[in-house]
Amino acid sequence: MKPISKILLLFLVMFTMFCNAQNSFKVPKVLFKSDDLIIKQLSKNVYQHISFLNTDSFGKVECNGMIVKDGNETIIFDTPTDDKSSTELISWIKDKLHCKIDAVIATHFHIDCLGGLKVFEKNNIPSYASNKTIELAKINGSNIPDHGFDNSLTLQVGKQKVYATFFGEGHTKDNVVGYFPNENAMFGGCLIKEINASKGYLGDANVQAWAATVEKVKKAYPNVKTVIPGHGEIGGKELLDYTITLFKNN
Repeated sequence: MKPISKILLLFLVMFTMFCNAQNSFKVPKVLFKSDDLIIKQLSKNVYQHISFLNTDSFGKVECNGMIVKDGNETIIFDTPTDDKSSTELISWIKDKLHCKIDAVIATHFHIDCLGGLKVFEKNNIPSYASNKTIELAKINGSNIPDHGFDNSLTLQVGKQKVYATFFGEGHTKDNVVGYFPNENAMFGGCLIKEINASKGYLGDANVQAWAATVEKVKKAYPNVKTVIPGHGEIGGKELLDYTITLFKNN
């Protein structure tokens, strides 16, 4: 084969790979947007909800949660930050997805996880959190979930399993990670940072343990494809690696 032909062939192969990569990447679709709430579809049965929290140190902060679905059932990780955004989320799931909400799971005791819990209670939606989260919520005067668990929780959504697991301290003493193995989707909550994020609020953190905790998460879920951090942009395994590097050698 002549050199020019080899170059053309190599170019065609690289161009085909580039096009296939572009076609396989799907930008999350915005399904709902108001002043208080955004809902994006990340895959067939995984959604991201985004609400907002006004803070003194970091200004207006976007706060993420995850919705997983199977059949006509859903489970939510973390409530939106307040009653209004939580009301909008519940209404959207019922009216647009035409689904029942089986449960809401809080991943730690801060307001970005529990702020809208009372609306879920009014709608008779069961709420779950680790016993550590419930204990800290009581101490800090936060909304208190109905049901507690020690280190791990398994719930059914439709025909699929959903998990919440405590791997160790990091952002807080009680932070748990949500996982939906049917689509290899993880809700890392505030334990996991978006790419290029700062260390953020450390008032309740264990920075010495943080990296080792995320190492355990990474080992437990080697097939993870979608990772939703507590704040900021979604990604994949690189969010775990970035978080580990950020808190290594503290």
